[in-house]
Amino acid sequence: MSDNASRNLLLGFLSGALVGGVVALLYAPKTGKELRGDLAVKGGKVAEDVEGYLQDAQEKAKIIINEGKDKSAALISDAKKKADTLLQDAESILGGARQRVSDESDKLKTAVKAGVDAYKDERDKGKQAPSA
Repeated sequence: MSDNASRNLLLGFLSGALVGGVVALLYAPKTGKELRGDLAVKGGKVAEDVEGYLQDAQEKAKIIINEGKDKSAALISDAKKKADTLLQDAESILGGARQRVSDESDKLKTAVKAGVDAYKDERDKGKQAPSA
């Protein structure tokens, strides 16, 4: 049941009890002094009951609030751990990709240098060959 519905139910119950008590006292064959005394006693009892209900509601609200805080703190902590794990995974993948690019770049540089050197060797051989 929602908090609003619970509050309405409690207020309805207390109102009904109060009205029922007043009607019962009014129809009872008592003197005015006795009736006022009874009303004061019943009113005090109702006030005590309401105070007790309010204290219970406050305690339950505190418990619910604390549970909510604990749950939210746990969710935040879990989210931070997952974010850290994702960042570490991303850094690992990026580091691996950088290493592969570096390795491929080194191979390409070596191949280009070998090609240039081979070209120069062939060119130099052609210059050294005697003309006929």
